[in-house]
Amino acid sequence: MTANPPRRKTGGRQAQITIADIEREGLRLGLTNLTVNGVATALGVTPTALYRHVDGKPGLEALVGEAVLRELHIVDDPDEDVEAHLLSFARQLHTFVLEHPGLAAYLQGLFPRGEAGVRLQREAVEALSRRGYSAAGAVLMSGTVASLAINLTAAEERHRPYFEGPHQRELEKVYALLAADEVLSAAHQELPMITSEPYFRMVMTGCIRGLVAAAPPNRPVIEVLTDLGLE
Repeated sequence: MTANPPRRKTGGRQAQITIADIEREGLRLGLTNLTVNGVATALGVTPTALYRHVDGKPGLEALVGEAVLRELHIVDDPDEDVEAHLLSFARQLHTFVLEHPGLAAYLQGLFPRGEAGVRLQREAVEALSRRGYSAAGAVLMSGTVASLAINLTAAEERHRPYFEGPHQRELEKVYALLAADEVLSAAHQELPMITSEPYFRMVMTGCIRGLVAAAPPNRPVIEVLTDLGLE
């Protein structure tokens, strides 16, 4: 499939562009490299032409971010209990976010910012409602698990250049610092090597078990918050 050619100014007038044009080029650039000037250049127009369709950089991010999220569909196995479901939810989110650089930062901001985000949140609530949670309890649980998963994924994304990219020498300096400390060296020698996915699963499993113990199905949210000292 050939790429659509950029739209050019003709006869001294600004070429017409559409939201679909902006979304297409924004997706091509990706959230990490997304800028108003970059999309405008790709379309052969001035940034002013984009401002007629999107509200600056935040509006452009929302347009592209929601387009990415439209492709995310969490599979819900009805045979899974609450803990298994929440872990599956977190792992599916982790995989999808890693496959779309820049999405973690987008999700760490305002959410939801469009119909795709609303749909994902509604489906998460419905899945937990089928497991005995009230709507408020489902929002609390799914939102907390999603936030933990996204933050862990964002950290993994930031660390990747040190393990897989051009900054591995910096990682070697960290290892040397740890090896030079008597206490830290002994501790790290005792720890097994854990790659990123098993580490994510381990952390999320522990967090989810604690959350479900504190906020089991059918328990009023106000009781959960009170016991945790938040109300």
